[in-house]
Amino acid sequence: MSRRQPLSAPFALIILSLAGTQLGGQARTLRMVTVLYRHGDRAPIDTYPKDPHKDAPWPGGLQQLTQEGMQQQFELGQYLRARYQGFLSRSYRRQEIYVRSTDYDRTLMSAQANLAGLFPPNRSELWNPHIWWQPIPVHTVPVSQDRLLKFPMKDCPRYHELMEETVQLPQYRDKIDGWKDFIKDIANHTGYSVEGTGPRRAWKVYDTLFCQKTHNLSLPEWATPQVLATLEEISTFEVMSHVGFHKLNEKARLTGGILVDTVLRNFSEVVRRSLPLKMIMYSAHDSTIIALQGALKVFNGRHPPYAACHIFEFYEETDGSYSVSMLYRNTSRQPPYPLVLPGCSFSCPLHRFIELTEPVIPDDWGKECRRADATDYGPGRTLIALSAVAVILGLATLTLAVLYGRLRKRYRTM
Repeated sequence: MSRRQPLSAPFALIILSLAGTQLGGQARTLRMVTVLYRHGDRAPIDTYPKDPHKDAPWPGGLQQLTQEGMQQQFELGQYLRARYQGFLSRSYRRQEIYVRSTDYDRTLMSAQANLAGLFPPNRSELWNPHIWWQPIPVHTVPVSQDRLLKFPMKDCPRYHELMEETVQLPQYRDKIDGWKDFIKDIANHTGYSVEGTGPRRAWKVYDTLFCQKTHNLSLPEWATPQVLATLEEISTFEVMSHVGFHKLNEKARLTGGILVDTVLRNFSEVVRRSLPLKMIMYSAHDSTIIALQGALKVFNGRHPPYAACHIFEFYEETDGSYSVSMLYRNTSRQPPYPLVLPGCSFSCPLHRFIELTEPVIPDDWGKECRRADATDYGPGRTLIALSAVAVILGLATLTLAVLYGRLRKRYRTM
């Protein structure tokens, strides 16, 4: 999945020409959908040293999807089935949907549970009469190579420079200083060292307590409602520091802008090549949604709950142009609410959507990250490198074959 060049590149001309294509009086038509969701309910990421429960209450282990999480994703799949009934085929068609997940058990399992709700097998698809389920491919890449769905970037020096600059801002330091005594108390209660306890560790403590409370486990006496509320406030502040406060667009270019670019590129490719693909599904994390919505300037500052889902719908309008609409589903109790890209309308013309998001799209991610090996990281360079290797190997193989043939002929005449 490649990255979009600036609007001055030929790609922009292709998009704009697509946006002006006339198809003669057809009604507004949904052409493609991209969904990005957070995994379902899970066990805590970690426990703290004095945690009385440790990992005992979690039969699947820490960080793993729970049965509640499986049900949440199954329900989300059912919702997507109902919403796109008549757009997606009733039966699974590999040409219509592509699913990608980060390489974590909880996101891979979430994708599978979601697909079980989205594509329940009909009678002809049942391969076992006792199992009302069918296997559907879920693609992934190693975490160390995933720049599309996994944030923040551990291998992006510039991103870490930006975060170092952020935490030195007066408005950041003032907030942290205001929590200094509270964080010291948390360190004493949890068994962490005071020096090593900061906003990130406070988030981990909150995550552990939140998961335990959600699953009706007893909390320690010090974990009062007020303590939980303060931990949540610190966690929210920590999240905002990654997408706000300082050099927002540059942060977005190194994180969520990559995904914005890919979503737009995928749609243009489907239209340009008249592909039958109708849905791309990404199974990922709260951080992925935050980075995406931060890049789009639509993040509401609230932590995405389990199974939260950001939806892009691409339409072909009656005049042959294209538009993008965005929806956010963060609860099963009500319909998703519309998201409007600042500077546009809910049904945002595609060319306008591209113009407005251009500032957050990286031209060359490797160079902008200031990586020492930046020249090895563009999609074009990668393809050229792979092609060169293939040519070299091919020539080597041909040379060996010729030499082998000559040697055989020589020895036959001896």
